[in-house]
Amino acid sequence: MEKPLYLEDNYMKEFDATVKEANGKFIVLDNTAFYPNSGGQPHDTGKFIKDGEEYNVIFTGKFSGNISHEVDKEGLKAGDKIKGVIDWERRYKLMRYHTAAHVVSAMIHNKTGALITGNQKSEEKARIDFSLEEFDREALLKDAEEANKYLGEDIEVKKYFMSKEDVMKDPSLIKLKDKMPPDVEEFRIIEIADIDKQPCGGTHVDNLKEIPKIKATKAENKGKQNRRVYFEFD
Repeated sequence: MEKPLYLEDNYMKEFDATVKEANGKFIVLDNTAFYPNSGGQPHDTGKFIKDGEEYNVIFTGKFSGNISHEVDKEGLKAGDKIKGVIDWERRYKLMRYHTAAHVVSAMIHNKTGALITGNQKSEEKARIDFSLEEFDREALLKDAEEANKYLGEDIEVKKYFMSKEDVMKDPSLIKLKDKMPPDVEEFRIIEIADIDKQPCGGTHVDNLKEIPKIKATKAENKGKQNRRVYFEFD
């Protein structure tokens, strides 16, 4: 597969594709705009349309290098031409939470030097885990809400690609603890002005003005040097 369509255009809502493999309800296309469950961002849902018949996409995952779509019924076969339609309301919520998470993470990283150890977004909230020796609940919540200085403002979110060699030359790009995939030779970079810059294959908005202010709702001690912060849109 070429670069998945969502890497090039996060706002693509519909696309045309050909079924490459069909194993019952599990469908692999020659290209797709559906985001697979990964990196703390939930999978896209939506539907395929073939000759007026709809197949609801209920799960999207990546297996053995292929993006596989689980549909709600059998019937598609290799060679079929389909139109893919993303559930845009769901996708856009996840895009906004994912980009907001980058800003929140940057606020905490810049204050503490903490690296990200995990994260999870949903349509209602997000959480981020940090490698941080001390646990100061109030400080974490306050640092997270520093993101509100930027969210809602007219600040561009740039997206471009860099070679692994160039990424490894810049230690400031590595914000994830022990999470650099060894078999990837080119990385997609998300750059938000002078706020944050790091490799990320998720979907993001084009401008911070699209994102509401956030409220940091909870901070937890999750064990040795692992701290968790939750936030949701205010």
